[in-house]
Amino acid sequence: MQGLITKSTGSWYQVQTPDGERYDCRIKGKFRIKGITTTNPLAVGDVVNFDLEPDQDTGVINTLHQRKNYIIRKSINLSKQAHILASNLDLALLVVTLASPRTSLGFIDRFLVTAEAYDIPAVLVFNKLDLFSDEGLAILADYKSIYQNIGYPCYQVSALKGTNVKEVQDLLKDKVTLISGHSGVGKSSLINALLPDLDLRTNEISDWSDKGMHTTTFAEMFNLPQGGSIIDTPGIRELGVIDIEKEVLAHFFPEMRERMHDCKFNNCQHINEPGCAVLAALENEEIELSRYESYLSIYNKNDTRS
Repeated sequence: MQGLITKSTGSWYQVQTPDGERYDCRIKGKFRIKGITTTNPLAVGDVVNFDLEPDQDTGVINTLHQRKNYIIRKSINLSKQAHILASNLDLALLVVTLASPRTSLGFIDRFLVTAEAYDIPAVLVFNKLDLFSDEGLAILADYKSIYQNIGYPCYQVSALKGTNVKEVQDLLKDKVTLISGHSGVGKSSLINALLPDLDLRTNEISDWSDKGMHTTTFAEMFNLPQGGSIIDTPGIRELGVIDIEKEVLAHFFPEMRERMHDCKFNNCQHINEPGCAVLAALENEEIELSRYESYLSIYNKNDTRS
């Protein structure tokens, strides 16, 4: 039987067949050693084959179909291993907040670089609009201009109040979308606004860390009434970029990619080389300093800050 993984709890996977039936499945013991180096060999969004176990309603997954793409991050406790957040995506959506908790520009950039590296279009949704002061709105405008100027769509919403949620609903129509972000940014509130009948659990921000309390403990896919689906993932405290060689990193910064062919040297790394078009653009303020600092941070492997 063939199906789509719609929920992953680590040891068990919920698999939905084309006729809508859902089965709880596990993987064969040997499955883990077939050259799969991630902490999770399977992820929500994967298409798999499975066999039903005799006299039971559960199944055993035996085959993983080739993925169109996937999005990945370093495992926090296992620096040499990676964790697949979701696969076969049409869109990666990052929920961003400017306070309680603050999403840093570096975190946003690492998410976008990862999406670029795996050929997944990305958008930013700035949440908690109802809490913004005039100063906050000015900062929001600055943040949005950084990313809109290099081609990333930006939306501003209040998931709690329902402000501009319709724009996000229209964006997600007929797409498979990963929804990600720090714990506490309002991912669950946004999903509840998109799917009012779902009533996902939400928690207050943690007072002692200001990082937000985890409310989602595993990845799960939900179908949207307008067509398409969203994949909710546990909140990410840190996002480390993985599997990107230094020599090609600049390709995943759109504003650097469009200028790198004008560099004097073909192998220019845009650090201190003469005749570097990227450095010239930086000096002329055509490239944002924060973006270039993120490039240097990832290039030097200082890429796991929150």
